[in-house]
Amino acid sequence: MTDTINKIQQADVVIIGAGFAGLTAARELRQAGLSVIALEARDRIGGRTWLDDRLGRPLEIGGTWVHWTQPYVWAEMKRYGVGTVQSPVPERAYWWAGGARHEGTPDQLLNEIDAPNRKLVEQSREYFPQPFAPFTNPDIKVIDHVSLPKKIAELEITDYSRDILESFWALNFNGPIDDAALTQALRWVALTNGDWTVNFEACATFKIQGGTGKLISGIGAGTDVRLGRTVSAVNCAGGKAIVTTTDGEEFQAAHVVCTLPLGALGAVTFEPPLPAPARKGISEGQASRGIKVWITVKGEVKPFVALGSAEWPLNFVQAEYEQDGNTILVAFGPDAGRLDPADIRQVQPAIDLLVPDLDVLDVASHDWTSDPLSGETWPMHRTGFLTESMGSFQQPHGPLLFAGSDYANGWGGFIDGAIESGLEAARGILNGRTA
Repeated sequence: MTDTINKIQQADVVIIGAGFAGLTAARELRQAGLSVIALEARDRIGGRTWLDDRLGRPLEIGGTWVHWTQPYVWAEMKRYGVGTVQSPVPERAYWWAGGARHEGTPDQLLNEIDAPNRKLVEQSREYFPQPFAPFTNPDIKVIDHVSLPKKIAELEITDYSRDILESFWALNFNGPIDDAALTQALRWVALTNGDWTVNFEACATFKIQGGTGKLISGIGAGTDVRLGRTVSAVNCAGGKAIVTTTDGEEFQAAHVVCTLPLGALGAVTFEPPLPAPARKGISEGQASRGIKVWITVKGEVKPFVALGSAEWPLNFVQAEYEQDGNTILVAFGPDAGRLDPADIRQVQPAIDLLVPDLDVLDVASHDWTSDPLSGETWPMHRTGFLTESMGSFQQPHGPLLFAGSDYANGWGGFIDGAIESGLEAARGILNGRTA
């Protein structure tokens, strides 16, 4: 229930953003008897997940894959009776290394990645013995300013292996790895008990049956979501919070949960200003700035996977669906500025580099990096963020709390992390953890 007093709409809690973090928090708070309004700038719920009809079928334009090593999303899927669908098992693999294209089996490609990657992440459990409590080992402060390229240079591997390893992590970061944090890579792998192959399986193998839209609709059912409300200011100076939209609407609440990603926070004025570590994190941002593009190619193509150069417009592609006698691929590139994913004339040569003899017929994508409501794809942190800025986003600022995959302790960059952080924010409010 909400009241309107002098045109200021009131609720116990205002949540900024109706993605998985926001709607999870909203559900928990509503079930505890609090009134909640969720303000969403888009014309839909879901945030950086978006199941949309493209290329003749429903496609995940944003976040997609889940895994049973991800406890929060797995519990939600069980709660709402949602299963998984496996991506096609590839039969062939292509990869670029040492100045040449190579072809073989998927196991051969994994073997090429395995030895150097094991060396890279061998200390994941040492530094992150409790992956959902990433600050357990204080020694992370020693390595949080180490970049992936710096660590890779210390491995003393061949140029061939370096090509593969750099592209593999450019894929995972969905961006250039120049200032990608080693701690981010170690955190990811620690979440699968130090086994990078299981982590990679979690990244691109199992999808939500019925799509992300089915799960987010279940979580969000019953929540008062106001679409088309872009928040411009959050004022907590008076004890209670006033949230203002770009259209001048005002919402008053005892608590605010802001689920905007780092890339979108710069457009919001916070009063009082956020602490310096949080402001630093916002100004520096995170590492992802890539693209995800769906591609229809001519004919029925046997399932395959390809890993290209980290310097290419697209550096990863795999076959996903058969559609009307053709094949739909999903591809990723580390820099949205290198490719217009809506232009077949640009996508065709990018695919030619990865896999021979494919004829691109159609494409579909969304530029999350240029989208002011996201400013990034999935969050992958730069050097220094974990130990300098993360804690500031996990602490209350008066009535204001943050939640979202960008700030999760566990599976940051995944749906699981968004749900985890939404639960944490709701628990913080219900347990009185605001100051």
